[in-house]
Amino acid sequence: MDLKLIKTLTVKSSTKILLMVMDGVGGLPNPATGKTELETAKKPNLDELAKAGMLGLTHPIARGITPGSGPAHLALFGYDPIEFPIGRGVLEALGINFPMTCRNIAARANFATMDKSGAILDRRAGRIPTDKNIELTGRLSAAIKEIDGVKIIIKNGKEHRFVVILEGDGLADGVNETDPQKEGLKAHEVSPLRPEAKKTAEVLNKFIKLANEVLKNEPKANTFLLRGIASCPDIPALKDITKMSTACVANYPMYKGLARLVGMDVLDAGDTIKSEFDLLEQNVSKYDFFYMHIKKTDSYGEDGNFDAKVHIIEEVDIEIPRLKKMGFDVICVTGDHCTPAVLKGHGWQPNPFLLVSKNSFPDGMAFTERNCAKGGLGQMFSKEAMPLLLGNAGRMDKYGA
Repeated sequence: MDLKLIKTLTVKSSTKILLMVMDGVGGLPNPATGKTELETAKKPNLDELAKAGMLGLTHPIARGITPGSGPAHLALFGYDPIEFPIGRGVLEALGINFPMTCRNIAARANFATMDKSGAILDRRAGRIPTDKNIELTGRLSAAIKEIDGVKIIIKNGKEHRFVVILEGDGLADGVNETDPQKEGLKAHEVSPLRPEAKKTAEVLNKFIKLANEVLKNEPKANTFLLRGIASCPDIPALKDITKMSTACVANYPMYKGLARLVGMDVLDAGDTIKSEFDLLEQNVSKYDFFYMHIKKTDSYGEDGNFDAKVHIIEEVDIEIPRLKKMGFDVICVTGDHCTPAVLKGHGWQPNPFLLVSKNSFPDGMAFTERNCAKGGLGQMFSKEAMPLLLGNAGRMDKYGA
């Protein structure tokens, strides 16, 4: 739906909306059982919630296209991900609350493991602990402060993730990523995809060479991969479009960055699923709209750990009864994209989508991919989710006479 149309039709109201994104929650059947992670999990509370609501499937970008987390989330917030392309590096920088300007280029970095030939053995360096990440980014920051007049800013993230930010004149986005996306391949050299990005590519290649020298004796994190190398885009604030006060409950920097990008207040959620629900409960009276993010369903899907992903779904399920006490008028539970454990990565498959409100017609089915395929909401694009939430919350005026 067009953002200008949404802005024209939205009205202020006292109703409250929760959009809970269980990252990568959708899956594919385990070959041993024929059941997906959602079908395997014992989740009576999510199933009870689903039976009281409507089910459907969403396509983040278009049918058959595998999405990244950035565009997939923007679509759920109501933005056309094709009209508003966003680099992952920008989201990571905003996630650590770095004030991006037109003189900055940001890249999401993954510590990784490479062999003596330069082939990448592990794209995530075994998901090293955050303490090790802090140590390594500290060493890199001390060793590399400036290249060719460009300031180099390095900030730790969680586990294997960190952020590299360039600051200087003559920089532009439009370079390729270094991540080969598969183990066994060498990292790509940074190349400009347009003439304006030549300096950016040159500085990043020099940075990679210097940083690899600093890391060369590390047993796991002896290199890194750069992704989402980009400048900060101009994007309208969600609160201005929807006339809602908006807040984010998340514990990973990138998703905080997504929220900041669209103008949400970011609340400090701690490190556990329980702490996220605690924070939601403490702040429910302060905002109209909450975006709540659950990360580990995606992480374990990418690791190919089917059982651990099931466990996270069950951990979320334990907290679901608390939502009833919070008084939300609309509750949506979905994923940004699918991360089937059998694929060990993002998939193009549509996302299971659950919507509960007093204005919905209950489908009476448990929350699974197969049931969502039969649900009353049918199949839709993710960018249609936000107007659907607004409509169910009584926050959309009539169009036309």
